[in-house]
Amino acid sequence: PRAESATPPPKPTIPPTFDSRWPPKAQTAPPAAEAQSEDARLAAFFEQAFQERIALSPQSMTALGIKRDYDKLDDTTDAAADRSLALMERQVAQLNDQFNPKALSDESRMSWRLFEYGVEQARLANRWRDWGYQFAANGNPTTGLPVFMINNHRVDSVEDAEAYVARLKDSERVMGEIAAELRQRAAAGVISPNFVFEPSIANTRNIIAGAPFDDGADNPVWADFQKKVAALEADEATKARLLGEGRAALTGEWKRGYEHVLTALAEVQQQAAAMPDRDGGVWRLPEGEAYYNARLQLSTTTDLTADQIHQIGLNEVARLQGEMQTIMDQVGFEGSLQEMFAHLKTDPRFQYPNTPEGKAQYLEDSRGFIAQVMAAAPQWFSDLPEAALEVRAVEPWREATASIAFYNSPAPDGSRPGIYYVNLSDMTQVLKPQIEGISYHEGAPGHHFQIAYAQEMQGLPSFRRFGGYGAYAEGWGLYAERLGKEMGFYQDPYSDFGRLSTELWRAVRLVTDTGLHAKRWSREDAIAYFRQNSLLSERDIVKEVERYITNPGQATSYKIGELKIMELRQRAQAALGERFDIKDFHAVVLGSGSVPLDVLEDQVDSWIAAGGGH
Repeated sequence: PRAESATPPPKPTIPPTFDSRWPPKAQTAPPAAEAQSEDARLAAFFEQAFQERIALSPQSMTALGIKRDYDKLDDTTDAAADRSLALMERQVAQLNDQFNPKALSDESRMSWRLFEYGVEQARLANRWRDWGYQFAANGNPTTGLPVFMINNHRVDSVEDAEAYVARLKDSERVMGEIAAELRQRAAAGVISPNFVFEPSIANTRNIIAGAPFDDGADNPVWADFQKKVAALEADEATKARLLGEGRAALTGEWKRGYEHVLTALAEVQQQAAAMPDRDGGVWRLPEGEAYYNARLQLSTTTDLTADQIHQIGLNEVARLQGEMQTIMDQVGFEGSLQEMFAHLKTDPRFQYPNTPEGKAQYLEDSRGFIAQVMAAAPQWFSDLPEAALEVRAVEPWREATASIAFYNSPAPDGSRPGIYYVNLSDMTQVLKPQIEGISYHEGAPGHHFQIAYAQEMQGLPSFRRFGGYGAYAEGWGLYAERLGKEMGFYQDPYSDFGRLSTELWRAVRLVTDTGLHAKRWSREDAIAYFRQNSLLSERDIVKEVERYITNPGQATSYKIGELKIMELRQRAQAALGERFDIKDFHAVVLGSGSVPLDVLEDQVDSWIAAGGGH
């Protein structure tokens, strides 16, 4: 999920579980008939379990192209989270009661292991859910709903349009739940830092600005509904009725719901203002140390401690800065590393104009980088996703709390492409040398080659295709940045320096995230460390540090995941020698969907033991 995807803390609704399908069937002895039938029965159980889980989430079903409960939005209450976890507990009990592991193939036993692992993660996430900040520096629950309606709610019939209106009305309930939870958590001492409130309030106000709320240009949701209704094959009277109902829902329930949240935000903002020490790490919260340790476990899928992660970060910062010095020597730059950072931040040739033309050039350059990956990809990958990949600018109304860049997965039915979003709110803060690496991470061969590809594996159980683990997904995204170098890209040494700078950025994350939450650094301490050790614009440094403060642990997933993938690749190369084939290695790493890092290690080790090959 940043020059990357901002992944929210895990929610227990649909657990991030995956199966494994390595080693491939071609390399194993055919199972007995009994095992085959048990495997088929287990596959049916997994599919039923997945359907039961998504049935609790109308919005998840919509995102998957299923038009069931199409007129409803999700229940966001604690009671709904409890129901979801209770369902998972029942399912894992059924799994243990109804199946015998000895009658299953190795592959199915791996599925079993991962199904249980997902429930364990959901338990841990659920245990600490009330510690999370609803409103964070890199996203909030009010802006997610308009994005969902615009990107996910398709209108193919009059009934779909009526369902759209019903969801606009249902938003009043959802926003009421969000406001109630905001007040409830604040009463328990979990209050977002001061810096969160101003942009969150501004973005929430944007959602009820413009026509039909005032005399301004059309609000994005109103514009979307009008466009979708206009495309219907229906008579003009029906279209006029739908538009009237949509307008009434927006100016009625939708507006009232968002006003409820604005009122609650203003109340809690006053509480935060009276608590200036709220702007630091979660160690300040009740049981804050235990909460942070749980967040590290959820984010990395490892048992690494905060101290270990901090030290890994320091080691990686030193290594990468040494490689940067090599490029500085190559281009003849004679100053210090910090002077090189300042040079890249201030020399106009490394920036885009802060104009519509500058933004268009950024998008065009990103598309060019992705196109050259697509051309070379068959030499590095044996299979590629079929879904299209688009590059888009983040919509202006959510720029203030959107991440620097992120990826949205495609619809399984092909109706929505994979989307690489970039936040172009201030082009003076965008550095040209970093665009190439970010494009490889968010687009191809990064998130699109992993997430879209996993969704398309029709032979996998659905819970494998649509779940995910941040350490694996973000580790792959960061690995993809480095892979671009091996693929022959980053021909410009400044772009290669930019590649190292984005990897350094993720190493600095290990240091600053653990610094803030385990070593009691202040926000200013973390900003100062970032400024001294990374090539990030001032705006992005502040956005990053504020993101870590409000989403503890998540930022550690990238480097921990990437280091594990590189460690496994080096192990395979050493063991297989000339038999090592990069396409086969990528097939192993990508071939089971997103998995915890220990499972990935087992898969690669099995592949090595089998002598490589695909």
